Amino acid sequence: MSLYPPPETVKAEVFARLPEEFRRKGRRSAWADANKRGEELHSFLEGPAFDARGNLWLTDIPWGRIFRVSPDGVFTLVAEYDGEPNGLAFHRDGRLFIADYRKGILVLDPGTGQIEPVLERARGECFKGVNDLVFAASGDLYFTDQGQTGLHDPTGRLYRLGTDGRLTCLFDTLPSPNGLVPNKAETAIYVAVTRANAIWRVPLAADGSTSKVGLFIQLSGGLSGPDGMALDSDGGLWVAHAGNGCVWGFDILGAPKCRILSGEGLFTTNLSFGGEAGQTVYITESESGTVIKYRLPVAGKPLFGPSNR
Repeated sequence: MSLYPPPETVKAEVFARLPEEFRRKGRRSAWADANKRGEELHSFLEGPAFDARGNLWLTDIPWGRIFRVSPDGVFTLVAEYDGEPNGLAFHRDGRLFIADYRKGILVLDPGTGQIEPVLERARGECFKGVNDLVFAASGDLYFTDQGQTGLHDPTGRLYRLGTDGRLTCLFDTLPSPNGLVPNKAETAIYVAVTRANAIWRVPLAADGSTSKVGLFIQLSGGLSGPDGMALDSDGGLWVAHAGNGCVWGFDILGAPKCRILSGEGLFTTNLSFGGEAGQTVYITESESGTVIKYRLPVAGKPLFGPSNR
């Protein structure tokens, strides 16, 4: 028996498709060999983030590309480099920060497309493979280090890079940490733990430390698990369920209230609020190379920076 009534089920519509000129065909990549069992991927879109002008920025992990998509759905290739970019987050000064699986934390100048390293190692050691990142209102940057961790190897990590440049590992026992977002009061961080098919709550003490980490939401089904996440202005959590072809909407207490179906493929990997009044969720569907969208009755929670309204 379900603890909650069935959530409202709706279907997203297509916002934009990756043009054929940008689809790589007949080629393999090291990232796909390691993470997609050697599939020949035309692309793998991730990391949606809005800038102050309403442009949507995306990553293409296996081919090291950063795209800008205009409000009318036109793709522009801004940068292509020898990396594997995943999550994106805008700083309030307009710079775009990148969680790169191979290279750590990078920063891109949106005007020139120039990319520079910010943090390539932790205490002299390379990261396992950073995945996603988010700014807190304080300006601190939180990011996940996933690599190939999972239930067989629960050693994924959650880091905080302070505005003073100090790097802190908050804990290192996560089985595949992925997307992350602070709660409404920013007293805790929600982390998508992909291989456990769950969302964990990581409380933050006044001194920045953490304890009593707990399970917030347990999902089920699909071919992968929860991936990117976003918060709405009421404190509700929106979760892209990769491998299940949907985005789940939960209220502030974790009760399911909405399920947005993809209609394009199963790999709904990430999402960001944007559009008019910030009430539309834009979702990357990586299997088809498509961005889909759905307008909600609630806006996204304003985060640190001009994006993620």
